[in-house]
Amino acid sequence: MVGHELRQAAEDGRDARALAARWHAAGGPAAPATAGASPTPRPGLRPLAEELLDALAALPSPLARHEPTSLSAVTALAPACADTAAARPSRDDALLPRLHAAWLGRAVGCLLGKPVEKLPLPAIRALARAAGNWPLGGWFTERGVPPELLVAHPWNRRSAGTSLAENIDGMPEDDDLNYPLLNLLLLQRHGRGFTTADVARLWLGELPAGRTFTAERIAYRNLLDGVEPPLTATRRNPFREWIGAQIRADVHGWTNPGDPAGAARQAHRDAVLTHTANGVYGAMFVAATIATAAGGAADVHESLAAGLAVVPPESRLAKAVRCGIATARAHPGHRDFDTVVDRLHAALGGYHWVHAVPNAALLAAALTHADGDFTRSVCAAVSGGWDTDSNGATAGSVAGLLAGHPERLPAFWTSPLKNRLSTSVPSFDGIGFDTLAALTHSEAVRP
Repeated sequence: MVGHELRQAAEDGRDARALAARWHAAGGPAAPATAGASPTPRPGLRPLAEELLDALAALPSPLARHEPTSLSAVTALAPACADTAAARPSRDDALLPRLHAAWLGRAVGCLLGKPVEKLPLPAIRALARAAGNWPLGGWFTERGVPPELLVAHPWNRRSAGTSLAENIDGMPEDDDLNYPLLNLLLLQRHGRGFTTADVARLWLGELPAGRTFTAERIAYRNLLDGVEPPLTATRRNPFREWIGAQIRADVHGWTNPGDPAGAARQAHRDAVLTHTANGVYGAMFVAATIATAAGGAADVHESLAAGLAVVPPESRLAKAVRCGIATARAHPGHRDFDTVVDRLHAALGGYHWVHAVPNAALLAAALTHADGDFTRSVCAAVSGGWDTDSNGATAGSVAGLLAGHPERLPAFWTSPLKNRLSTSVPSFDGIGFDTLAALTHSEAVRP
């Protein structure tokens, strides 16, 4: 955790040189390259680690004025996030099929990205090329891939058994689907007026601790220690700007069709349980983008613009999203997306692969480049590396909404899901995506 916090300090401009010297002099390791936890436990370092984590958190950041966390401060920098008092849709016959397509799209994109999660970009390209699947256009498979390549680049160990083309049998459990389920429960129980404390209580009652990761796991632990939100997001939490809040944002967008400001504010109340600044902005950006697409009147470019409008414009996330969109527009050819990805990795590769900033840039680039096409959207998002299943899921959600109906999604993608989702969230295991769409629709039209 100290290694990750030192990395975070370098990213947000805090001068941590003296604290870093103490840590390294004591034999403290740097941040793991891919994992959240160090490979070897060092219990003797824990007292120093706790002291340094608190000292690091107290250091001022020169970026703070451009990257606040409170909703009032965010709104002051991004007025589009202000309350618009948008009317709830009383009747929109097209909304239910849009939501059905969005749920399916989220599952498809997530499942496509699962086997290559945590793999570096060259490995993803090599595995797909060996199977004749590049530019990426279908499920990953071991068929035709040389054994030595499979040894050199092993699939994600948690996912290979359920997410390669030869073994997909319904949608397996994933946190990218668990959190939409939890947020559906949140709205059913508390409505749009839910508080961050309501989110916390729901997690403690319904979310198994072993199904949480990075910032969510830290916040969960803080709750068990008696820490109240929003301190749950800041107390010894070096993952507070990672992608976790962003993967929880879809339901906030789905249930605020045509109201990006309302969706962003709703996502903010959820996100601050676990995240700060750019970690919160990722959730707000996605929620507002999805809300705009869910309204049925905007294309993908208008939806992304609405998402960007609710984020502080000088924040690192906003700059990265603008970079992603501009790079995609500069290289519009169907086979040019590798160039887009290479340029984003060159510009933003210093961040951890789960950080919100590079992943938001890649998501925006993928959606821009695909221009609303479903297959190209999910494949571009996954083929760009970094957090493959999360980016694929969000891209699939947006592209599904834009498709407007589940029958407009290729059966190649949706048939293997078998209208069945596995989950450890109580009462949802085995549920169909059609049922989830109906439940979401009920919350979207609730007064």
